[in-house]
Amino acid sequence: MAKTDSQLEGERILLCVCGGIAAYKSADLVRRLRDAGAQVTVAMTEGAAHFVGATTFQALSGQAVRTSLWDPAAEAAMGHIELARWATRVLVAPATANTLAKLANGLADNLVTTLCLATTAPLALAPAMNHRMWLHPATQANMALLRERGALVVGPVDGPLAEGESGPGRMAEPLDIVAALAAANA
Repeated sequence: MAKTDSQLEGERILLCVCGGIAAYKSADLVRRLRDAGAQVTVAMTEGAAHFVGATTFQALSGQAVRTSLWDPAAEAAMGHIELARWATRVLVAPATANTLAKLANGLADNLVTTLCLATTAPLALAPAMNHRMWLHPATQANMALLRERGALVVGPVDGPLAEGESGPGRMAEPLDIVAALAAANA
């Protein structure tokens, strides 16, 4: 198990949370990233808000949470570009099959995908989805392309899934994600 004591000191992590049941783990992930010394700002897809509220992430991160590319207050100053520049690392957790496909194909149709396309910071992905979706050739091709472009991929792991099945597709545990980020910084 990873220890959490300033392994990520000075890192500014933009945590992008996508819509999947594993989004609940992202709340703990914020806490673990902060325990490891990182500053964390959260951006969420519309789907993520169906699983975990922005207020939870704001309380845990101590930062305003971005939920829309169409926020007039933030976008008056091109807030998505400012946030993309702020990050020293972008972490998408959970990274859904839909978001992975968009990232692999350079689509920027929501706040999270736009931020990922607009940043020059290293990208880390923590995939989470049903095992059939994970094993689908399209998802595997998208993952191969993202890895080829330098994305750090953490998981998914094999285990029980939300729908009662079991297999690869479960999001890695928050401490394991923190450990992988710390190892990538070493």
